[in-house]
Amino acid sequence: MFKESSQEIRYIAIRNVTFLAITINILLTIIKIVFGIVGQSQALIADGLHSLSDLLVGAITLVAAKYSTQPPDLEHPYGHGRIETLATIAGGGLLLLMAGGLLIDAQRRLFEAELLLRPTAISLAAVILSIVIKEAIYHYTIYVANRVHSPMLRANAWHHRSDAISSVIVFFGVAGSMMGFLWLDAVATIGISFMIGYVGFSLILPGINELVDRGLEKEQLIEIKEIILSVEGIRALHQLRTRKMGINVLVDMHIVVDPRISISEGHKICEAVRTRLMAEMGEITDVLVHAEFENDEMARTTSNLPFRDEITGRLQQHWQSLKAAGAIEQITLHYLSGKLTVDIDLPLTIVPSIEEAQLLSQGFAELVDLEPSIDAINVYYRATAYQAKRVLKLSDLQQFDN
Repeated sequence: MFKESSQEIRYIAIRNVTFLAITINILLTIIKIVFGIVGQSQALIADGLHSLSDLLVGAITLVAAKYSTQPPDLEHPYGHGRIETLATIAGGGLLLLMAGGLLIDAQRRLFEAELLLRPTAISLAAVILSIVIKEAIYHYTIYVANRVHSPMLRANAWHHRSDAISSVIVFFGVAGSMMGFLWLDAVATIGISFMIGYVGFSLILPGINELVDRGLEKEQLIEIKEIILSVEGIRALHQLRTRKMGINVLVDMHIVVDPRISISEGHKICEAVRTRLMAEMGEITDVLVHAEFENDEMARTTSNLPFRDEITGRLQQHWQSLKAAGAIEQITLHYLSGKLTVDIDLPLTIVPSIEEAQLLSQGFAELVDLEPSIDAINVYYRATAYQAKRVLKLSDLQQFDN
């Protein structure tokens, strides 16, 4: 049986709750605007426009949820999570525009008494219905948002909560106007506009911080450092950097390990860091680890030292007089603390005695005086011959066909 991926399940959950919210918002928008006009309440009409903004934000959320969960591709190697960020900012911007329009209209009516409306009981009934429905939708949406870890859906839930709170303000405005305080309806509209503007700003600011690659909070960084330093083989950690992309967190760092370990062991330590971070912090989806054998300042002192081809070429000219030169099995170079150390591996069979081995080692070591870039030459003898990885030639492969 085909098993849905977590991304598909997440999209379906966001889609379903968004469709439900859109359906309810359509009904509430019609009810508020129509009953606001019939019931003579500017605040209820404003509340209807607020619900209309929820409709538009819901549509943006639906589109963003579909495309932000798509896997990485050639043009978007880090995925499409920023689509969700842009949707959140767009929703916040829409609320700011709505708030500005409501504020201007309410102020005009407040200072021109003949423009004030006289709300009726039908407006009050519509407001009470809106409060109950929007609060219920808020609780359901925030539940789904927490379950699928969607800041975009969480932001959408707060649209519903803000709509419910605005309806409470409208309730007092309509009730007060019905009691003879006609200006309360306009004041309620102003209160709604400020509340909508605040919610819009609170949505835009985190999104902007994410777009400019703001790092995680201090508490999260401390947790990440503790996890990294708990991995065996790590001596130090520096240049830890984080950034968010939608719900995903990307991490990269430099770790310092023992300079004498093999490349494969260093890779194992890096992989352990990556898997442990992703396992213990679910929001982390990608980790880049750069292994170093010493800190950056010390590493820069080796930049002027020669590369392998150059140094081995010069050494070959010097050790021609040594009878064991042709038996060298492997040369290992160590660039550490601004110095170059050369390790030479020889088969044990070429030296009949310990004395001969000591003399041969001394002969290689004396070459240091001829090469100022070399700090030391160490000679190691293998009991078994070194065997390089064999690469099959075309003629070898043809034998399998016979």
